[in-house]
Amino acid sequence: MPTLEISVASLDDVRLMGRWAADEGWNPGRDDRFAFLSADPQGFLMGRVGGVPAACISVVRYEAGHGFLGFYIAREPFRGKGFGLQIWQAGMRRMAGRNVGLDGVVERQADYRASGFTTAWSNVRFAGVPAPQDALPDVQLVDARSLPFDAIAAYDRRFFPAARDSFLACWLSLPDRQAVAAVRDGQIAGLGVARPSETEYRVGPLYGESPQIVALILSRLPAPLTIDVPDINPAAIKLVTRQGMQPQFETARMYTAGAPRIDLSGLFGVTSLELG
Repeated sequence: MPTLEISVASLDDVRLMGRWAADEGWNPGRDDRFAFLSADPQGFLMGRVGGVPAACISVVRYEAGHGFLGFYIAREPFRGKGFGLQIWQAGMRRMAGRNVGLDGVVERQADYRASGFTTAWSNVRFAGVPAPQDALPDVQLVDARSLPFDAIAAYDRRFFPAARDSFLACWLSLPDRQAVAAVRDGQIAGLGVARPSETEYRVGPLYGESPQIVALILSRLPAPLTIDVPDINPAAIKLVTRQGMQPQFETARMYTAGAPRIDLSGLFGVTSLELG
C-alpha cells in the first residue's frame, strides 16, 4: 500500500488547502491563508502519496490549552484508503492535552463523536443582503483598525476562549477587508469584519451588545454576504431571519472537553469554520 508522507504545510500547500475547501463548498475568504498561518505556522499539515498532495488538516494550537481543527480533507482518488485517518491521527497527536474544537459537517458528525467530540451548538450559514438601518443616537461606527489594538484584542477575548493577537492583527489588516467597530461611551460595543470570497463577502467575527448594534454594523458592510451564525444565540438567528437572509447549510461546533466559557449572548457570527 502506498505511504502517506505527512509534513508541515508550505504557504503554497495552504493555498491549495483553500482551493480544496472551496471545492467542498465551504467558500473560504480569498486571503484567509495569510492570517491562518500567523495563528500557528506549524499547525497546517499536508499528506502526500508519491509526492502528490492527497490529504490535509489544520491543527492550530492556541494558549490556555485550547486548539482548533479544520481543513480535514482527503482528495479523490485518495479517499477510502486510510489516508484521511492517518493525517487525522497525526493532527490529534499535535493536539494532545488540549480542548480541541472543530466545525463538523453533518455527514461526519457521527465520526467526530466516535473520536471523543461532543456538540456544543450548530453554526448555520446565512446568506443575503441586510436591510439598511438608521443610525443609533448613542453609537458611533468607526474603522476598527483606527482603535488601539489592545482594546480590540481584549474585546475579542470575550467571545473566543484564548488570546489570538497575531492572528487577529493579520485578520483585520489584510487587503480588501472592512472592519467596522461600534463605539458607545468610549467603549467597543460591537465588531464586524467582512472579507471577499469567491462568490460574496464572508462576515466574521460578528459581535455586538444588542441586535440593533449588530444590524447597524451589517448595514455598513459590503453585500451580498454570508455569516456563520451560532444557533445557541436565539437573538442572532432571529436577527438574520428578520433581515431576510436565507440559511444555506450548517455545521456542528464540537469540542473534546466541553464548550468553553465565552459570551455567547454577544456572539452573532463566528470568525471562521477553519480556525474557530
